[in-house]
Amino acid sequence: MTSNNNDTPQKTGMLVVGLGGNNGVTLLAGCIANSKSLEWETQTGRNSANWYGCITQLEPRGQHGGVGFKGRYNLSDAANMAVSGWDIRPTKLGDALYESRVLDYDLVRQVRDEMNDIEIMKGVYDASFVGESQHATATHIVSGADASSFKSQVEKLRSDIRAFKEKENVDGHITVIWSASVERIADVDYNSADELLHDIYESSSSGKDISPSILYAVAAALEGCSFVNGGSQNTLSGALSQLFDESYRSSSSSLLEKIAPIITEKAYLLGTDFKAGQTKFKTAAVEYIRALGLRPKVIASSNHLGNNDMLNLTSKKTVDAKMRVKSDIFGPWSETQLDHQVKVMYTPYIGDEKRDVVEYTSLGFLGCAHTMMTYTRCMDSVLCVPLMIDVTIWCDYLARKDASPTQVGRATAYLFKVPEGGAKGVDPGFHKQMNELEEVLQSVSGAEGGSDNDVIEKGVQEGIITKEQADSLRALMKK
Repeated sequence: MTSNNNDTPQKTGMLVVGLGGNNGVTLLAGCIANSKSLEWETQTGRNSANWYGCITQLEPRGQHGGVGFKGRYNLSDAANMAVSGWDIRPTKLGDALYESRVLDYDLVRQVRDEMNDIEIMKGVYDASFVGESQHATATHIVSGADASSFKSQVEKLRSDIRAFKEKENVDGHITVIWSASVERIADVDYNSADELLHDIYESSSSGKDISPSILYAVAAALEGCSFVNGGSQNTLSGALSQLFDESYRSSSSSLLEKIAPIITEKAYLLGTDFKAGQTKFKTAAVEYIRALGLRPKVIASSNHLGNNDMLNLTSKKTVDAKMRVKSDIFGPWSETQLDHQVKVMYTPYIGDEKRDVVEYTSLGFLGCAHTMMTYTRCMDSVLCVPLMIDVTIWCDYLARKDASPTQVGRATAYLFKVPEGGAKGVDPGFHKQMNELEEVLQSVSGAEGGSDNDVIEKGVQEGIITKEQADSLRALMKK
């Protein structure tokens, strides 16, 4: 199969690793609520389903546009998106939503039964990669012959992807998203996709430190699906990036022939670690400080919450992976004098409601101190789910536009704490990264999209200019 440059939105798909976690069940509840236009009671009044936070699903508003991209580009409708996934816990999804205490009960009540009927695929599991707190509940796992080797595990995941595509009639792009617990750092260093595939398919699994997230990513690549590392572990690598290059998957080799059939459509490898709340604002705040000409000296931040992801981080082997990305978000700015401190705390009572405090101290004119502080609280999953939706819609759209891995990496850099792959080295500033998204969209879309094109189209609709004149203007815009 070859790359599909069909510009018509098709039914896209999202497969979530960790579907029964707070992100997964909040996502499913939101999709059901929007598809059924549900309403529910809250403490502050009656609420109705919406896509707030999902910039691919919101229309531009205001005199200068901005906010959303719906209508500017030919994006898929999230309401038509098929969602499924894997989890190592057997808890029914509606019950998991109830237990999470993320959403208002009146909404949970309306979607719980339908969510309980959704199948959860068994997850690939390696106890050594997660904190000890996760071991007791990991009973819904791939086992027997399917778990006997890395090869059998990858082939089971590939079978799951194909079954999902057929069952849900997905004819668009599929994105696999790691939303499971953070893994410890894997002790692997492959120089090429050949080396990685050899260790998975042609050698013993004994002694090889290949994480479950890497196995999910390999399965996604071989099935022509994008993979997004929403966690902070070191899943992404040069070898894995090569595997996602369709030219490699289309090449002839005895190893690839043994793995066949391999889907060679466009697929992207993105990450690392969703930048949903505190970190996203940090990049905007420090961008502001630098734009003022101030010299940032100290950023001291703390956040605490009590969800399962934070419980997993009570293990030193997994918290090291989280600190790796949290402390490296300003790397490309080369602010060597900056003392950036991050503390995370597990507080069970707080549940999913992340609370964070950040103090920024900088030097102003003649070295005088400038200090400001921010305080944020919000359900962690409510911040993260829109990023999962948007990255799936962007992967679908950009695959249809035949965008390169570098273009997609740069366009989606705003979604991740440490953009890797094609996005490595992108300016950390939030607004700079949003400009990257705009530039890539304009580049791959040609005359489609953008405020100028919107004005031209409106001029045709209102009879101000002819269609021929509009085409001439669009051609001029391309020069």
